[in-house]
Parts: sequence; structure tokens; C-alpha cells
Amino acid sequence: MPSPIAADGADTLIRIYATPRAGRSEIAGERHDAIWVRLAAPPVEGAANQALIELLADQLKLPKSAIRLQSGAAGRHKLVRVTGLSPDTVSARLRAAR
Repeated sequence: MPSPIAADGADTLIRIYATPRAGRSEIAGERHDAIWVRLAAPPVEGAANQALIELLADQLKLPKSAIRLQSGAAGRHKLVRVTGLSPDTVSARLRAAR
């Protein structure tokens, strides 16, 4: 099973499986070879995507500007680019958030 967190040059890519309209926003584990993120926001007008960026910024201790949705804006499967952290650091911080 490939890791959902990988290096891409100086950046880190995270494969995300998002579940919107959850009871609260949280890192829920792994699902479908991706980091499973439950989001309280609905998937309307980008609200869930914004909630994802805010949650990741908080958990990774980075500014929101260091996190960018690279693909998957309209689906559950997303690819997020993180600038400023290694894959090992991203993995450790997300693991600590569970």
C-alpha cells in the first residue's frame, strides 16, 4: 500500500479522503490509501475545501498560505500540496492529531 504522504521536490503531497458534513472537523485515520479527514462544513461553495485547509494548517502548525489544494476540489479524493515541511514531519504531526 503506497503512503498517502510523499515528497514532491521541496514540497510534500498528501492524498486526502474527505467526508463533509461530519459532526466535527478532525483527522480520522486512513481510508482508501489516503488520510481520512472528516469536515463539519458542507461541500457547498468551497466551504469544505476551506475547512480542510484550515484544519491542516492548524494540525501541521503552518500558515494557511503554505497549504494548497492541488486537485479534487469537487470530489472526496483530494491532493494537497504542503510547502515548508518534510513528509516525515507531516506524517508525525498528522499522526499526533488522531
